[in-house]
Amino acid sequence: MIDSAIVGLGRWGRGHVKSMQLAGEARPLRFVRAIDPVLDAHRAFADEHGMQLSASLDDALADPKIRAIVLCTPHSLHRPQVEACARAGKAVFCEKPLALNLEDARAMIDACRQAKVPMGVGHLRRFWPSTEALKQAIVAGEIGELLHVEGHFSNEHSNNVVGGWRESPAESPAAGLTGAGLHIVDAFTLLVGPALSVHAHVVERKPPPAPLDTIAALYRLDAGGGRQVSGMFASVRASPLYWRIHAFGSRGSIEALGEHEVVRHASGVAPVRTTLPPREAMRHQLEMFARAVRDEADYPIPFPDLLATVASFEATVKSVETSRTVEVTRT
Repeated sequence: MIDSAIVGLGRWGRGHVKSMQLAGEARPLRFVRAIDPVLDAHRAFADEHGMQLSASLDDALADPKIRAIVLCTPHSLHRPQVEACARAGKAVFCEKPLALNLEDARAMIDACRQAKVPMGVGHLRRFWPSTEALKQAIVAGEIGELLHVEGHFSNEHSNNVVGGWRESPAESPAAGLTGAGLHIVDAFTLLVGPALSVHAHVVERKPPPAPLDTIAALYRLDAGGGRQVSGMFASVRASPLYWRIHAFGSRGSIEALGEHEVVRHASGVAPVRTTLPPREAMRHQLEMFARAVRDEADYPIPFPDLLATVASFEATVKSVETSRTVEVTRT
């Protein structure tokens, strides 16, 4: 079992702890340290889950028992924290987005490569059974030549999560892009390939707190071999939870609805709806990270994909800011 530290005990950090600690002896990774600057707010939680609580990342970096560190911290802190983990020889798992710009993402990846420490990034929706089913169908040619992808992710966070990084223009630019839309952008990277260009816009009806806004974007995506695929996505921060990724091909289409459901469409027949076996995706991605820490397998999101998603994200923010089509920096 890999002794680890969790940095940041907000909603998502606590979710990671529960996903591992509640797995009992079957867990490949256990959190024995917790780092958060607001000690009093998290002391009871740390005690409940058997973690030593302190305020500084340095405490975990200096602990020889700690082999891996999971970062659930503000995005602007990721680069110095990942680089510090690499210097200390600690494997590091970083919540998405890895970075808000390509320069920082490259620096983090280079630091981990040079230190020869594993790095994982929490693009959770890649580990959903429905996303994996879409990828398998596309690779197998089930829908013919891939022509177009669409994605939508709304999550009602503007009503349910008040304050914090989601309401900070510096930490969460372009309305719902950072908190929700980035998952769609990363799904496009996975299902098709890196973005070539993007044109995006935000419509704002009410600023934070409890913002009412939407973001929509059009992409040209590089499918390899000189082939391009169109893509579009939207996110509404105030609308109830809804997730859909739809891939359209020359012989049919397939869509993912939520974590466990896919719908196949073909000419002349009724849509076929399939419910996939459930999976604890948050636990699964940490299990994949633990395999990388044990040098059993690479973490299943390769560095080129991480860079492509950050490049697409950065270009989307620029497009919103300039109201122009933006060419995506090649990685």
